[in-house]
Amino acid sequence: MRAPTEAFAYRYADYGEADVLHRHQYPLPAPGPGEVLVEVISTAINHMDAFLRNGKEETWREDPWPRLSGSDFAGIVRGCGPGVTTLRIGASVVGHTRTGAHASHIVVPADQLVSKHRSIEWEVAGGLFLAGTTALETLDDLRISASDTVVISAAAGGVGSIEAQVAKHRGARVIGTCGERNFDYLRQLHITPVKYGDGMAERIRRVAGGPITAYIDNYGKDGREVADALEVPPERYRSSADRREVELRMLRDDPESVSHATEVLQRVVDLAGGGAFRLLVSGLYPIEDIVDAFEDLAHLHARGKIVLATHPVTRTRSLRAREIFERMP
Repeated sequence: MRAPTEAFAYRYADYGEADVLHRHQYPLPAPGPGEVLVEVISTAINHMDAFLRNGKEETWREDPWPRLSGSDFAGIVRGCGPGVTTLRIGASVVGHTRTGAHASHIVVPADQLVSKHRSIEWEVAGGLFLAGTTALETLDDLRISASDTVVISAAAGGVGSIEAQVAKHRGARVIGTCGERNFDYLRQLHITPVKYGDGMAERIRRVAGGPITAYIDNYGKDGREVADALEVPPERYRSSADRREVELRMLRDDPESVSHATEVLQRVVDLAGGGAFRLLVSGLYPIEDIVDAFEDLAHLHARGKIVLATHPVTRTRSLRAREIFERMP
């Protein structure tokens, strides 16, 4: 099979919704000193990708145009630049980048890559970085342990589901808030589900049977009020704004931040490989359908992660359980 001579990446020339993304074809790049060329197999989409693209997130506003998209990826090493000794051609890796992962190939420094465990499916590997590192950083910051009863909102989402499972793995009791359609999913993870909406604090108090020691708000609505009603210590509450700060910290590209992000990614991959959590991929789209994938994400109905595949086995779409639920009268 002839090696490819061209690559592509999705980029945009102005702020806007997903339809401003366009496929850009260019000669296959060669890795420089300390760099690695990775053929991307899977790459996730994140809300932060959309916020940077539509201008809601103003960090890096001075970046030149056009701009690239995507931070999570998993793939196969196809080339190593001078000085790279830790990786070999053909190795399976999980990586991170501030931007540019929504592509067929990507060149990154070798220190932004970790080895993929054989037990981790490709589609899962491509969705581990931003959700996984954000979840782990938050749990570490709160020092969640077996002595905790923690409430996690949006517990069926990408970040929330990892937080909930890893907190459970640490021995904590976990209560997850969500819509009723996600109750069975959380129960399968041994997480106690509680419905959103009026009276939520009382419902949480009823199932907890004791003090709530920590509260992680991924939903961004009424979290502070509910945490106060539950008498959660202020220092053990984390808001959706705190989550934003963690995500931006994981995306910084100064050497110290990159090194830290890679260290946390390694821990996430080890936890996933060891079965501490399972990342549900609720939508797997061919990368050519990137606009549809972002529109799916914008509905805020997806469990786990939505991931793009560069080499899908089929482009045929099947109806998902959540779509059936949404169509019910």
